[in-house]
Amino acid sequence: MIYVPDALIDQLLLDDIQYGDLTSRALGLHTQQGTMTFTSKLGGCVSGLDIAQRMLTKLGIRSECLFRDGDIVEPQSRLISAFGSVEALHQGWKAVQNVLEWCGGVSHYTHQMVMILKKYHPNGQLACTRKTIPATKPLALTAILAGGGIIHRTGSAETILLFTNHRNCLANPDDWQLHVDTLRVAAPEKQTIVEADDYQQALLAIAANADIVQLDKLPVEQIQQLQRLVNDKKSRCRLSIAGGVNLQTIESFAQTGIPLLVTSAPYYANPRDIKVQIFKS
Repeated sequence: MIYVPDALIDQLLLDDIQYGDLTSRALGLHTQQGTMTFTSKLGGCVSGLDIAQRMLTKLGIRSECLFRDGDIVEPQSRLISAFGSVEALHQGWKAVQNVLEWCGGVSHYTHQMVMILKKYHPNGQLACTRKTIPATKPLALTAILAGGGIIHRTGSAETILLFTNHRNCLANPDDWQLHVDTLRVAAPEKQTIVEADDYQQALLAIAANADIVQLDKLPVEQIQQLQRLVNDKKSRCRLSIAGGVNLQTIESFAQTGIPLLVTSAPYYANPRDIKVQIFKS
């Protein structure tokens, strides 16, 4: 579970309804009681439901959640039924709808990618990066976990990942063995992951016995050659693929024999369509 603080729940609401719903007040609806339903028009892998319920509770709205994050639902499935004053229901409407639609888009896209990867690697993992849309990280991580993905790294302090930009600042940028050895001594509890930007860099990283060599935007043919090399050498090094991994390309990458794929694509998925209806009690 990703911890989502109350401050974020409040902000999600305040972004839209800080001063109430003027239309409801003008129509004299603020004293009436009503019901509200959130329905997934397309179905698929849903997420954001716990967050949605917390938002509704903040507005004094009682709600019943009919599914859980990560469930695969049929089209036209009702996700949440809510009960409260008509004014409160209108206040919660768009803010909650936005969360369910955006989170659902991310989780469903992730789920689709994971299902393709699992066809070729039952134990394969789709790792989603820290390159989320600004200010969406708790929602994004909630959604990718619901979709069956894993977190690549939540921030730069979490794991060792040697980039070209790190090496460019060192006295001997091309001494991969020195870099790997230094990192192992300085961070003994962490795996040493290095990123290779081309085939030659990958060869050097493999020779240096990095724990994982992250292949960034390499052609499929070169990836396959490197995987064969690792297998033939019985190297301790494992390979991962990053850069350009999305729903359109994941099948070709999965066929390389590498079970660990790194992506940011789900964060930019199209939102899933959520229909909201409000009625007076």
